[in-house]
Amino acid sequence: MQTNTPSRSRTRLTRRGRLAVLVTGAVMAGTAVAVPLLTLATGREQDKPATLVIPEGWRASQIYDAIDKALKLSPGSTRTAVGKASLKLPNEARGNPEGYLFPATYPVRKGATPESMLQLMIDAADQKFNGAPVAAGAQRNAMNVYQAVTVASIVQAEASTKADMGKVARVIFNRLNSGMPLQMDSTLHYALNRNTADTSQSGTQEENPYNSHQRTGLPPTPIDNPGEDAMRAALNPTPGDWLYFVTIAPGETRFTADYNTHLRNVAEYQALHQNTGTAQPTGDGPPAPPSAPADAQPALR
Repeated sequence: MQTNTPSRSRTRLTRRGRLAVLVTGAVMAGTAVAVPLLTLATGREQDKPATLVIPEGWRASQIYDAIDKALKLSPGSTRTAVGKASLKLPNEARGNPEGYLFPATYPVRKGATPESMLQLMIDAADQKFNGAPVAAGAQRNAMNVYQAVTVASIVQAEASTKADMGKVARVIFNRLNSGMPLQMDSTLHYALNRNTADTSQSGTQEENPYNSHQRTGLPPTPIDNPGEDAMRAALNPTPGDWLYFVTIAPGETRFTADYNTHLRNVAEYQALHQNTGTAQPTGDGPPAPPSAPADAQPALR
């Protein structure tokens, strides 16, 4: 069943953080000193492996590139290795590690390979995601763990702050439960492998299993690699009846169940930002023209 709501125009902003790979090497002593304790300390520093930092919300493609750089491999090496690797993933993943490359800091030891680095991340995700509390939380929301990770990945992409994550998760579940499409730009941008802030009307019409403007339900896979906070939100969404949200300003996202209230929030955003070059709000799009069909679904982002 699909809830009747006003149509919307299709250009929106998508919040995506821009983070850099941090690869740190061992610290080398500046000069040799004839002090045994200092010599030992320097030796320990030299033995420290380099590290690779994976931020929350990175896509698998970004992580593959980071591994290539950390291991000093030619671009595309890790991506190619994924198809040949025997990664220990849940059956639902079908060999695709998206969502299970857990964000953390990992050692880059001598002899490390793309497969060994990926498996480190998958093992960390397995420890976080496959415990009894996670399984119980997924069951409360009528999901399996893989679906919970998929919800968490959308929350990670869409929420402006940690405090908003539980509410964004609730919007997702409220839409799923009412038969509405999620209409999240983040899922479409994932399919198109882009980090744009703009989604055109033609883009939202594209035939694609990740196009949550056209399809109901969850996308077929996670769309990034969520952290613990996003996963916690997906398992324990904040109680509420919200169906819409819009980020008016950094740290100020407004959630509502009433479409007309939402339109007023969007208008306020546009009034605040009309001279800044960011006329479309993060969290939802502008109101639809009066001639649009009354049963068209509004876009969340």
